[in-house]
Amino acid sequence: MPCVGDWLNSPLSIVQGIFAQNVPNSDWEKKVTEYFKEKLKENNATNWVPSLNDVPVHYLKPNSLVKFRCMVQDMFDPEFYMGVYETVDPNTNARVLHFGKYRDVAECGPQQEIDLNSSQTVTSERQTFYCVPVPGESAWVKEISFLTELVLYCGFLNPQFHAYISASQARVSPSTSYTPSRHKRSYEEDEDMDLHPSKQKEQHMGNSCYYSGGNIHGCVEPKRLETEASAGHHVISPNCSPPLDLNFPLPGEKGPACLVKVYESWESFKVNDVLEVFGVLSVDPVLSVVNSEERDSSTLDPMECMDTAEEQRVHSPPASLVPRIHVILAQKLQHINPLLPACLNEEESKTCEFVSNFMSELSPVRAELLGFLTHALLGDSLAAEYLILHLISTVYARRDVLPLGKFTVNLSGCPRSSTFTEHLYRIIQQLVPASYHLRMSIESMNHSRLIPRKDYAANRLLSGLLQLASNTSLVIDETQLEQGQLDTAGVHNVTALGNLITWQKVDYDFNYHRMEFPCNINVLITSEGRSLLPSDCQVHLQPQIIPPNMEEYMSSLLTAVLPSLLNKFRIYLSLLRLLDYSISDEVTKAVEEDFVEMRKNDPESVTADDLHKMLLVARFLSLSAGQTTLSRERWLRAKQLEALRKARLQQQKCVNGNEL
Repeated sequence: MPCVGDWLNSPLSIVQGIFAQNVPNSDWEKKVTEYFKEKLKENNATNWVPSLNDVPVHYLKPNSLVKFRCMVQDMFDPEFYMGVYETVDPNTNARVLHFGKYRDVAECGPQQEIDLNSSQTVTSERQTFYCVPVPGESAWVKEISFLTELVLYCGFLNPQFHAYISASQARVSPSTSYTPSRHKRSYEEDEDMDLHPSKQKEQHMGNSCYYSGGNIHGCVEPKRLETEASAGHHVISPNCSPPLDLNFPLPGEKGPACLVKVYESWESFKVNDVLEVFGVLSVDPVLSVVNSEERDSSTLDPMECMDTAEEQRVHSPPASLVPRIHVILAQKLQHINPLLPACLNEEESKTCEFVSNFMSELSPVRAELLGFLTHALLGDSLAAEYLILHLISTVYARRDVLPLGKFTVNLSGCPRSSTFTEHLYRIIQQLVPASYHLRMSIESMNHSRLIPRKDYAANRLLSGLLQLASNTSLVIDETQLEQGQLDTAGVHNVTALGNLITWQKVDYDFNYHRMEFPCNINVLITSEGRSLLPSDCQVHLQPQIIPPNMEEYMSSLLTAVLPSLLNKFRIYLSLLRLLDYSISDEVTKAVEEDFVEMRKNDPESVTADDLHKMLLVARFLSLSAGQTTLSRERWLRAKQLEALRKARLQQQKCVNGNEL
């Protein structure tokens, strides 16, 4: 039986064994998937697999099993590959069958050639996703994910610990298994090799043949590159000019971008899905060599190469900068909170021991969170109540084009002269798994790219700031907005923000048409007066305290809260989004009768929109207390909160005239 080191360090050897035992039976692919699925179920084995989110690419062994938590930023066209191919030895005429799945390079032994005319050749299809780390992923998510894996990695109570240590040395030291006869090259030497790929090719003749577009390219032995991707949008790639744009949606993002090759059920995934993939890491430098030669060649037949140079550059970047992952298993993630079980559907949430234990202590956690947010909002407990409801809101269904469950809050009355919004965002950032702070100004609206746009020259989707994963918290700061003129791009950006808030969709720009992409983004708007953007609920901030030093005050809040309590806040906000909710017929009838009575008493000010808003507040109030059905008590509390909120707005209107 293969040990843990085999399937972690050498997954292709496992695939080879299954392939050899089952050829020519086509079930071998299904058996490979089942094998790794079973392995990953054993004793938290998913945490044994090195993650590209935590470990730099150059510390990982090529062709080892890795995982990657990512968002699908773009989908390239499907590509054909040799699923099964046959090699022949010209001297002995000996023939050998090979599998091409999970590989970029078609391997053939010494003195062997690929027989392109073999009747045994099977041409298959795979889909390539361009994946990036989850945009706006909070630092605490990365830290806890890494520490969780580290604890299991160092868990001396685990009987397989020593096997795992030997199997996972790639996580703690750079692999040298491909260069046993010499010391590792310096970065400068690597750069020289990349600048002169012919040198690299000359030095590594022999074991692998690259097959592309019906042509057999030069044979190159796999070899490590030590070049690590930059932390920003652009990477200076020796083989690419201008610099390679990693196409991250948000500025300043860190982490690798990957070309993820999917072999099964790729139609179940779509752009902006958050995935966790397990697959074979491919960083073979032969890809960079061949792609460089193809771009530099002036003798290519235009009929054989339909891709433009720009498309080749983008779709085939150097593997050392944009590694490939050949997916064996992939799953959509409901959330990215590492403190919760990865998959937690409605049925599991009712029986899961973790959930039941946490729900038993929900009430004190809510009280602590309310107090914490009250201090963050300068002593305003009503605004803190609505902020909790906002943070647990989510789009749970769509009725025609109307998204149900969205709860965009406009927090007006925010101090203009201070950095209040900046510090409030930092607190929210410590509570939610993913977030982004959008500073709204005339300049930013006129010059930022909020809407993703199709680049037909490179045949890719250029990312925009609004290409975000589901349940991302977007904090829009209007407090610094001044008078000025919006240009055409600025108008489009403001319109896009309005559509995001109202319809929970972003219209991507495909030049000749717009394509709707539904989303589920929690939007919080901070403003001095009423926001220019639409919202579901306006709450006017009434500070009870004015700290002399805002930064010191906000920082002390975070340092005062215990890490264990902070983690409970994080679990609370993520878990309640996943709970189901319903209203019984009895309560529905009581609500209807109550609303009719309210209309009789005040027909001018009570509208159907008010009923919708109160039902929404009642929904999130119930969920915030861990109740999955609406009770009479929660309905009355929702009415009370709405009355207090509206009275505050009316009071502010009297003070400032018509401005709310």
